[in-house]
Amino acid sequence: MAASAREDGARGQKRGLRGCEHYDRGCLLKAQQSCEECSTLFGEYYCSICHLFDKDKKQYHCENCGICRIGPKEDFFHCLKCNLCLAMNLQGKHKCIENVSRQNCPICLEDIHTSRVVAHVLPCGHLLHRTCYEEMLKEGYRCPLCMHSALDMTRYWRQLDDEVAQTPMPSEYQNMTVDILCNDCNGRSTVQFHILGMKCNICESYNTAQANRISLDQQ
Repeated sequence: MAASAREDGARGQKRGLRGCEHYDRGCLLKAQQSCEECSTLFGEYYCSICHLFDKDKKQYHCENCGICRIGPKEDFFHCLKCNLCLAMNLQGKHKCIENVSRQNCPICLEDIHTSRVVAHVLPCGHLLHRTCYEEMLKEGYRCPLCMHSALDMTRYWRQLDDEVAQTPMPSEYQNMTVDILCNDCNGRSTVQFHILGMKCNICESYNTAQANRISLDQQ
């Protein structure tokens, strides 16, 4: 196909015809933002490294990411450990995981590093597409990878405290205890069993899982 284009271009040159108004077909092209002959602008934004032409969206090229990203540049910084450009308000305020951006989104299983969708950093350090994160919150509140709470649940935990206090268990369950594992602090504790939830004695989170069978407290 390339050979055919070159032959067509050669025939066109002999006839004094041009393949298009900017260049002769079959010639080698140098990517640049505008035409040297007529100064026609090919793109409001042009990256000489990625050879990307686009409308002006405040794009910038990140050397560490190796790609162009939508800015403005001053609103983002590159986290060397996470290997991703993140919003400035996360600088020094997020948990880093080595090369976490090179993992696929655990919700949609699509790439995160090169995605046009903004990445959302969970408190545990894992990344989701922001759109996937918003959809996830309609169904649950935990990271799909490590089960850590995906947002600050303190207010809800205190509401759950009130509900537990107002919902006493039947007498046959009141002396039952259970060992639990907390998904938020990874601590283990033994607490009173309650159908609404078991509260971690260490961090006071209800994001817990039963670690063994319920046992009857003999005291």
